[in-house]
Amino acid sequence: MVADERLIAALDVHTREALEELVGRLGDSISYYKVGMELFYALGGDVVTWLKREGNKVFLDLKLHDIPNTVAGGLCSLLRLRPDILNVHTAGGLRMMRTASEALHRAAEEEGIPCPKLIGVTVLTSMDAEDWTGLGHTGTVADAVLRRAKLAQEAGLDGVVASPAEATEIRRACGRDFWIVTPGIRPAGAAHDDQRRVMTPAAALRAGSSQIVVGRAICTAEDPRAAAEAVLKEIEEI
Repeated sequence: MVADERLIAALDVHTREALEELVGRLGDSISYYKVGMELFYALGGDVVTWLKREGNKVFLDLKLHDIPNTVAGGLCSLLRLRPDILNVHTAGGLRMMRTASEALHRAAEEEGIPCPKLIGVTVLTSMDAEDWTGLGHTGTVADAVLRRAKLAQEAGLDGVVASPAEATEIRRACGRDFWIVTPGIRPAGAAHDDQRRVMTPAAALRAGSSQIVVGRAICTAEDPRAAAEAVLKEIEEI
């Protein structure tokens, strides 16, 4: 089946050999990959450069969260890798997100290159209500996600990372052009692992997700390409 950019495969590996084997097995069924902390910290920026050279798009998922100038500088350093999506953590607040967005756009303009989408992580999809209240929060996870999504939009971000459970409300509040990337995607019958707020691929897209991230259900499958194609078949009519 032809790759669909709404499906992002998370590369949850940490060696060059495993990376090349997995991407090779997936072939042209996947054209968009997520590079997270595990892989980036193991191999550095070369992994992004290699994936781009192979003709893929890359969501570089490092969740930057620090003082405004540090996050802005970090994003500008990552820009040289030419990722298609970068992210920060919304917990850094409005000023951090706004400073980061302005710096990234300015740097891309100076380089004469398209600016990557910048999105904000709302609340990790591994967190449930018990985890949330354990941190001292009094409202619900859903309320916090929506509030942080609106804050990200106010700061000039292109969208957010949120669970599919919150996608409909975010879409309603932030409009159709706001980008919503949703991890916590599990095909029917797949194990939830450490994710809590999960949904199937088709249900997530119907709920308002722009892109879905699927990791272990594809990358640890006995036949990764077959697993990817099963997801593609599920979403092809949406």
